Amino acid sequence: MTSARILVVDDDENLRWVLETQLQDMGYAVSTAADGQAALASIEKEAPALVLTDLKMPGMSGLDLLDRIHADYPEMPVVIVTAFGTIQSAVQAMRAGAYDYLTKPIDYEELGLVVGRVLEHFRLVAEVRTLRSSLDRKYGFENIIGRSEALLSVLDTAARAALSDATIMIHAETGTGKELLARAIHFNSRRRDKPFITINCGAIPRDLLESELFGHVKGAFTGATANKQGKVELADRGTLFLDEIGEMPGELQVKLLRLIQQGELEKVGATSPSKVDVRIVTATHRNLRAMIEDGTFREDLYYRLAVIPLELPPLRDRAEDIPELVQYFFVKTREKMGRPGLVLPPALLPNFQNYRWPGNVRELENVIERIVVLTRGDEITLGDLPDFLRRERAAVDTLQLELPAKGISLEAVEKELLTRALAKFGGNQTHAAAYLDISRKALIYRMEKHGIRRKGAEGEEDPVKDDSAPSGAA
Repeated sequence: MTSARILVVDDDENLRWVLETQLQDMGYAVSTAADGQAALASIEKEAPALVLTDLKMPGMSGLDLLDRIHADYPEMPVVIVTAFGTIQSAVQAMRAGAYDYLTKPIDYEELGLVVGRVLEHFRLVAEVRTLRSSLDRKYGFENIIGRSEALLSVLDTAARAALSDATIMIHAETGTGKELLARAIHFNSRRRDKPFITINCGAIPRDLLESELFGHVKGAFTGATANKQGKVELADRGTLFLDEIGEMPGELQVKLLRLIQQGELEKVGATSPSKVDVRIVTATHRNLRAMIEDGTFREDLYYRLAVIPLELPPLRDRAEDIPELVQYFFVKTREKMGRPGLVLPPALLPNFQNYRWPGNVRELENVIERIVVLTRGDEITLGDLPDFLRRERAAVDTLQLELPAKGISLEAVEKELLTRALAKFGGNQTHAAAYLDISRKALIYRMEKHGIRRKGAEGEEDPVKDDSAPSGAA
């Protein structure tokens, strides 16, 4: 049974009564109208789910009514009722936009089937529209929280770039929301109804990455017992997001370049390539230009991937966004944890703003969750905050910086601070990062950015690498 409302329009009073009775027996709510003008008035008042109208009526015909309905209510379905001898008119009505037609005399079962089919179709259309609206809200650029100039500038470029098929490279530190930005680009592109496939090039062993990315054919190697689609093939006509592209081995960089240039992928063990249509968005926290100089990343691939480069700012560079992010994660987490009455006083927000957040937005979200879980009372106090949020940072003026009258290079100052901190701890990145109150990864990123190379055990220069990684790690 359903309460969907149907409007029956016919100048024949007996037929109106029959249709009304039959549709009510099926569980529908029914309104009736004797002509087109009365039908338009009824539609304006009650907005039915379906209009069932006779084709031949004095004054405004069924076709005229159909035109008016589609002009004012383009999403409202119309079914035409016509005599058996005027099927050609019914076909004309279908071409004009009627969803279906019924012939007189109307069969009760056929009436139920047609009405049910039309309403089910438009119910699904409405569901898809609602889902799309939900996705727009979830993955739209407006869902990326913050109104700082640094962030809005990136989002403006990303929104314009989303409308094209150009490759996009997002450069950002870990935890800044690279994948969230990539999803927003996809869901605001013409490929939004097609797959968005992600793969982290640094999270998959090198010997498995090729198969994961490009797929393989049965028998290609030991254990390949069946054909397998790779991420590229799964993303056909959609978007492929390659996170940490700087971790991709050189031999796969060649295959990725071929994919971009020729739209072809070659599965492991295949004898011929396959055509695919994929839009590629990449992300990295590494300095790819330095990797190009070192010969670990292909220059031709870099320029193919970075047609539109986006620099997503770290959280410390948009401190004005921190209060909004804190409130967002706090409300989200307290609901998730079943603590809707918990209060976060505004007086504590400066403590969040004064911290540099080396782990960026991801670290902030995790810290908020920890606070919500561990707070005993109904209001968060200073004592409920982690030690690093309560600790006061040394004032900048204690460094006794001398600002020259002709100006100063911030890049040069940062490089000098990094060099001195590393020298202070004998090149130990872990200690230097702790001293500068940043993560080791952030330190390595800045060392790569400025071309700083650490001294080896015998004084020789080694490429910058994570001193916490096990021997042989990438």
